[in-house]
Amino acid sequence: MIIVADTSPVNYPVLIGAIDILKELFGRVIIPQAVLGELQHEKTPTEVKAWIDACPNWLEVRQAGLSLLTPQRELGDGEREVIALAVALNADAVLMDDRDGTKEAHRNNITVFGTFALLDKAAERAFLDFPAVLARLAQTTFRFPLLQSWQRCLRGTKRKQAKQD
Repeated sequence: MIIVADTSPVNYPVLIGAIDILKELFGRVIIPQAVLGELQHEKTPTEVKAWIDACPNWLEVRQAGLSLLTPQRELGDGEREVIALAVALNADAVLMDDRDGTKEAHRNNITVFGTFALLDKAAERAFLDFPAVLARLAQTTFRFPLLQSWQRCLRGTKRKQAKQD
């Protein structure tokens, strides 16, 4: 299976201590040079930079040839290189949260999994405790409407339990 990842589906699992799910789910993950650069950027969280500096053997960095891609949307360098690399490698899927990047990947007939879907898939296979991981994810800058709905639901459940006690 060939999987190409954008920055956020690597960044957030590192931040919540669940990065090993990528290895468990896919065996090997490829990132383009632009994503490597984003993971090493000065504003990247320290734990993410430390993780990428000690790059595990299941993560492979490759150069993307952008000549194979003519995007119809304005994309960041990471998204553009992820899609170009996925096209060049005939990848099975890309890992990406960016909305425009996801639309562009779909336009190129590429399957996309976002961070939230990865966590859900890992939970289905009992690789992690979904509620605990979502609670940790909620403490990051990750924004996803379903996560926010889950947080509201969880707060409501906690209030009901407190009233019953």
